[in-house]
Amino acid sequence: MIPRGSLYAFASVQLLLLITACSGIYRGGDGAPLRTIAASEVRDAIPRADPIKGAGNQSPYTVRGVRYQVLKNALGYKERGIASWYGVKFQGKQTSNGEKFDLYGSTAAHKTLPIPSYVRVTNQHNGRSIVVRVNDRGPFHADRLIDLSYAAAVKLGFVEKGTAMVEVEHISVTGVEDLRHIDIGGYRYIQVGAFAAAAVAEQLQTELAQLIGAPVFISPVQYGSKLMYRVRIGPFTSQDELAAAQRQLKRTEYGPGQPLP
Repeated sequence: MIPRGSLYAFASVQLLLLITACSGIYRGGDGAPLRTIAASEVRDAIPRADPIKGAGNQSPYTVRGVRYQVLKNALGYKERGIASWYGVKFQGKQTSNGEKFDLYGSTAAHKTLPIPSYVRVTNQHNGRSIVVRVNDRGPFHADRLIDLSYAAAVKLGFVEKGTAMVEVEHISVTGVEDLRHIDIGGYRYIQVGAFAAAAVAEQLQTELAQLIGAPVFISPVQYGSKLMYRVRIGPFTSQDELAAAQRQLKRTEYGPGQPLP
């Protein structure tokens, strides 16, 4: 006959094992969902020219006595640090910009990147990478760089471990990396975005045409084997005219755009 105390301890252990099996990885109230997924099921977020609005971008802001300053832009951002992940505890709750957190989506939380931003996160241990959309703030731990959705952690292969050393690199949707050689005195256009999908470029063209007092057009261009559709405003006949259009564009929350010859 099993003593009552031993029976209680046995039942408690079995209950704990059942909870762990049901919730995946137990992380102090957070964990993996009942419906787990494979890395092959996770898709990259698709970068697009999302407007940078006020929601989620209050700066500076303070959490747990620590003051954070949101970056004015993410161009050229690249940093290495520790990534963690979050799951069922936050499922369906609002992110910092008012969207609902979906643990199966390719999203992330970052303390200082503008919201939304798109970054490529690469696991330094196994070389796996994923493109995620930053739409939340955190993780508010001194030793953490980025907090990824459950799905993103699956893709990078560190769900069970809980954390991983990663590299986080901003993805530009304006092609600014190709513009650094341009002579500043020769600008005639403003480029707002460059997209692989014509439909996305056409949607942005329609939206800008209703906001900007200058022609907005789409300019296809070949980048290697890929055809990209650039959304441009102009042409402008003077630097003053171009600068005025940039100020007007900035007030629309689409940013100042990138000058082009």
